[in-house]
Amino acid sequence: MEARMSNPAVVIPEAMPAILNVLKATRKGGVPETTLELVHLRASQINGCGVCVDGGVRSARKAGETDERLFAVAAWRETPYFTDAERAALALTEAATRLSDRSDPVPDAVWDDAADHYDEQQLAALILMIGVTNLFNRLNATTKQVAGASW
Repeated sequence: MEARMSNPAVVIPEAMPAILNVLKATRKGGVPETTLELVHLRASQINGCGVCVDGGVRSARKAGETDERLFAVAAWRETPYFTDAERAALALTEAATRLSDRSDPVPDAVWDDAADHYDEQQLAALILMIGVTNLFNRLNATTKQVAGASW
């Protein structure tokens, strides 16, 4: 496997630090690190980004996530391993990642469930994590970045 080109965020030197600063800010929003890692992993699975799935699993493990839960993220609705708050974050992740799948991309029920579990700052952190993950997924998938390869 070979990438089409270097990651665009590396080709333009000012891009990666800016993206990483947004990612760093998400970690200050009051959402548990493991929840942010689950959000990253789920969006990356949906988008088929091998680099981000591979890196996301490694990062989640470092944050203390268990293999049992990591193996179940793709089927989170059918497994008992996630809290109600995590389920709300994962539902929001799926809706915000699959914007074109329905006429109401993020239905009120999905939003309201997330808002029941997270305050405005935490919602902002989740949305930023979803957005940054989707950005990385699109950069990596478009240029066919290879999981396990270094930039």
